[in-house]
Amino acid sequence: MSLLRRSAFLLCFSLPSVAAYAQQGPASGAPVIHLSPEDQDRGLNGVQHNFFFTTGESTREEDYKNAGFFGQRLRPYLAGNQEALENLNRYRLQKWLYLGERITFLGALSLYGQQVLAGDGDQRYFQDTQKAAIGVAAASLLSNILITRHTNQHFQRAVEAHNAGLSSAHGGMWQRLAPSTVGIAASPSGQPLLALRWNVR
Repeated sequence: MSLLRRSAFLLCFSLPSVAAYAQQGPASGAPVIHLSPEDQDRGLNGVQHNFFFTTGESTREEDYKNAGFFGQRLRPYLAGNQEALENLNRYRLQKWLYLGERITFLGALSLYGQQVLAGDGDQRYFQDTQKAAIGVAAASLLSNILITRHTNQHFQRAVEAHNAGLSSAHGGMWQRLAPSTVGIAASPSGQPLLALRWNVR
């Protein structure tokens, strides 16, 4: 058997084993996550409604899943990726701050309205308590701008980190499959053979 035929035989014999090993890689069960087109385009100070994502290639509206107010439905897909989980945790923290700000703002407006109607038949609009309520409402609106400025980016970065982790895992797997040594060896009959060596870790 010629050297070319031997090499072809060894290569054909090895490819199924390589493919089977590739399927057992660390990222074999983790899907790529796609955000809806509208959610991909959210920028600074974007809207604060829930994100929608899909783990398939379909872009039909019914295939997108609601990530939940705090992104809790995305969390199981990010398991094992620390960077992605950290970004999702930042997103959850920002949503808690956003929720607290909304409650504070509505509470200040309610207090102001209550004070307007608290007089004995006379409606008053600028008492000391009302001034305080206006100040709290104004501070709440200002904090809303600061809170929501980067909130959406944390969720988008969580998805990006997850998908980037899948790519690097596949790249690292193929690097491990590459032979560490390539050379020529002699068969028992004295014919030269292509010799490949792997370091098993």
